[in-house]
Amino acid sequence: MGALSDIKVLDLTRVLAGPYATMILADLGAEIIKIEQPGKGDDSRAYGPYKNGESAYFMSLNRNKESITLNMKTPEGKEIIKELVRKVDILVENFRPGTMERFGLGYEVLKELNPRLIYAASTGYGQTGPYSQRPAYDAVVQAMGGIMSITGQEDGVPTRVGTSIGDIAAGLFTAIGVLAALHERERSGLGQMVDVAMLDCQVAILENAISRYEFTGEIPKPIGNRHPSIVPFETFETKTDPIMVAAGNDRLWATLCDLMDLDIACDPRFAINPRRNENYHFLKPILVEKFMTRTAEEWQEMFDEAGIPSGPINTIDKVVTNEQVVARDMIVEVEHPVAGETRIPGIPIKLSRTPGEIHKASPVLGEDTEKLLKQYLGLTPEQLVELREKQVI
Repeated sequence: MGALSDIKVLDLTRVLAGPYATMILADLGAEIIKIEQPGKGDDSRAYGPYKNGESAYFMSLNRNKESITLNMKTPEGKEIIKELVRKVDILVENFRPGTMERFGLGYEVLKELNPRLIYAASTGYGQTGPYSQRPAYDAVVQAMGGIMSITGQEDGVPTRVGTSIGDIAAGLFTAIGVLAALHERERSGLGQMVDVAMLDCQVAILENAISRYEFTGEIPKPIGNRHPSIVPFETFETKTDPIMVAAGNDRLWATLCDLMDLDIACDPRFAINPRRNENYHFLKPILVEKFMTRTAEEWQEMFDEAGIPSGPINTIDKVVTNEQVVARDMIVEVEHPVAGETRIPGIPIKLSRTPGEIHKASPVLGEDTEKLLKQYLGLTPEQLVELREKQVI
């Protein structure tokens, strides 16, 4: 039994931020009833690459879920949503603000049907504010949220983070908000609305960029792979491959110098982190020259033995075969009914008593429609045929 095995979620989301949030809940045991548009489904079903006609993009975000096809624009479709709302704990959607209200399915309507309902809306800019009606995608939010302005090589152009961090951060915060609301419901007996904006989330994860600007008045810029406040904390070339080294405090700095036979640990220019930052351009050439005297493998072995945080810059093919990644079950095999055997990322949250589980690949479009409508609404075969004829399901 998963930690959330008694929780039922009505999932009206598509593409990435919303499906990522509901996937987290699914991995922890919640039952996810995913509503998809008949004949089309989640937009991400159209994103390649494909295996036997099934989208890898969709499959990576929708494991452990069940799929119902439903036309929410029809009167019958809206009534089915309302009936399902009465029977679930959580509804998650990522339409533009106002869309659910136009369907007649906004939070104010649905909470009257189920006062315990937790209604989570994950949108580009949130339910309020002058941008609330703007459309948003990950790259746009990365640009507006500041993360692109501090990403990339020094003196280079602002660069999008290689993964969809705008969507993923929103998915993570949505899941956190839902779990907080679930906990509070135990006290009050009431649900509430969870309003998460992608732009808000980008601002929230800027780490110390905002505080650095507020303290110094200097606008942070891209600086490549090095840390803006800690030295040495960056990538260095070696005889073979580059290696990432993070000497995060003065003790590690002294250990690094000793290990590399560098007589500069107590140099007044470098002895403490603030001085190393101030004199970075003097220190960097010394380290660059020294790192080129050994291979990455040799440095890695020495650093591991000395307890200096470091690691290779793995390409994806090396990540999926990395012994630590494999040992933590972070690459798992699932059997998809159409695509066949596929390998996907595992569950990063490890619970000791109620561990998460990947028990089901992503659903084929609408594969659970009849089963779930019979189970939750008690519809007869004749009623289901009628709904199909009306193109409701």
